[in-house]
Amino acid sequence: MSLQRINYFRRVPAFQIAIRAMSGGEAGSGAGKGGGTGGTIRDAGGAFGKREATHEEQYFRKLQQEQLKDLKKGLEKEVDFHEEQIKVHKKALERHKERLEKLEDKE
Repeated sequence: MSLQRINYFRRVPAFQIAIRAMSGGEAGSGAGKGGGTGGTIRDAGGAFGKREATHEEQYFRKLQQEQLKDLKKGLEKEVDFHEEQIKVHKKALERHKERLEKLEDKE
């Protein structure tokens, strides 16, 4: 039975496991909900616990947006680099073709 569980977790991406583990109950509604304790304010539950959970979600959403923005910038830099490399290689190809033509003319 445990071997089947191990094989199951190998096939499921990690982020899906984390989402399932935290999806028990309403966030900020007290200890034990959403995967365990989240600090004293969230343990107490009520409005402050829900507010804290909302702030936490906003923080992670903002962090994810920043990470996506950084990823996009990195990919744009890579594209620019490769386009520049293409130009360099095209110039080198032209030089080599010219040299080949000169060598063929001498024969």
